[in-house]
Amino acid sequence: MLRHARGSLWSVYFKTRVPDHRTGLRRWSSMHRAVPPVISVTPSRALVDETFRVAVQNLPPGSPVTLHSLHRSEDEDLWEAFGHYVSDSRGTVSVADDFSFGGTYTGKEAMGLLWSMSPVPGSREGLRLRKKNVCIPQLVNISVYGGHVEEGFGERLPLASTLTERWHLGPGVRRIEISERGVRGTLFIPPGPGPFPGMLDMWGGGGGLLEYRSALLASHGYASLALEYFTAGELKSADKEFSYFETAFNIVREHPQVIPDRVGLFGLSLGSLMASYLAAESSVIEPRCCVCVSGGHLYPRGANLQQLFRAYSSHSHKLRVDEHNREIWRSINLPIPEDLSQKLDVGKINCPMLLVNGIDDQNWPTVECAEDMAHMMRAAGKEHLLTRIEYPDAGHLIEPPYSPHSRATKFIKDGVTVILLWGGQTKPHADAQEDSWRNILAFLQKHLYCTQNPKAKM
Repeated sequence: MLRHARGSLWSVYFKTRVPDHRTGLRRWSSMHRAVPPVISVTPSRALVDETFRVAVQNLPPGSPVTLHSLHRSEDEDLWEAFGHYVSDSRGTVSVADDFSFGGTYTGKEAMGLLWSMSPVPGSREGLRLRKKNVCIPQLVNISVYGGHVEEGFGERLPLASTLTERWHLGPGVRRIEISERGVRGTLFIPPGPGPFPGMLDMWGGGGGLLEYRSALLASHGYASLALEYFTAGELKSADKEFSYFETAFNIVREHPQVIPDRVGLFGLSLGSLMASYLAAESSVIEPRCCVCVSGGHLYPRGANLQQLFRAYSSHSHKLRVDEHNREIWRSINLPIPEDLSQKLDVGKINCPMLLVNGIDDQNWPTVECAEDMAHMMRAAGKEHLLTRIEYPDAGHLIEPPYSPHSRATKFIKDGVTVILLWGGQTKPHADAQEDSWRNILAFLQKHLYCTQNPKAKM
């Protein structure tokens, strides 16, 4: 598989590259080194939330070089990042230990070649990098070029290149498609005999079935159901009643390899709202804990999803756009209503809850919602159940670590494609993703595991 994957990516990668002997390659050859430069990535195969070390050897001492990463997405879009380095007295560069003096990131950034990725110049507008098929790795080609290069990587030959695999699905994790009792989704079971704690994993308002976070959670020892609750771009399919989510939770809880009283909820954006809804309003299920990323509690009592979307649409006159005509939604539901019928009674929540929010969230008033939720839980004597983490200059789309930051992307709204402004600045947002994932795993470990949880290793 590795040889095939390597061959296919390299054939695509070098397909458009025309050797230009007037550039760094000729200048490099004039230095007449007997041993060619070598680039390495350790480990070359790893989970997406694991760090790697990128190093180059056999360079002339004190030489300017550019480290460059390139990934072709499953949508056939090219994403890249690069950093400018100077080799040390031994002729080596270590991305983890040395400073990048320019490029898409600066400073000592071991994972900068991943989190600072963006579409190559000339790409389609509003792209977002998301894994579709978790059964194959994310392949990233990492190369070194002579000199401090800013553009035109496609017209240059690298001094050396290597390929690295980034996986969401660890060895031994089982993927099971779910279509029962009206529920659609994919269940991921960790390796080993079990039983394991369980998770119901819910994504946001873009709809569709997204598996990559559940696959990663299973790689950390949690049986996780990635739930599809309406079709991407088709809000008319969002007719799910509350019972749909309760049934999905029970499918996880009743699985023979799941500890039935150790099942939690995990949501982002709209999925976070649904997690809060389940934790506050359900009399059928009892989640052990709840992780809510970039969510809130603004939900008219008794509404289904279609009615919820109609309620939000009634406030569309508050929508704003920036100078690039990107839609800003955070003001739609501001100020936070005092009317209790327009929001969840989070004072009824009886399980530990972790709220993770970015202060620069331009899509939803998450920080204001978190403050109101804290006030409601405090009034109900439940504040001890609430943990809040907020990150300055982080936006709405807080994903697993080292995912490229998407400040604004395409979104299908009422059948029309618009550009939504999610917010965040690249470096602080990347730091927030790394730190929040570490805190999320610690939170799940504390509330779902009694002993050290197993983790799949590549």
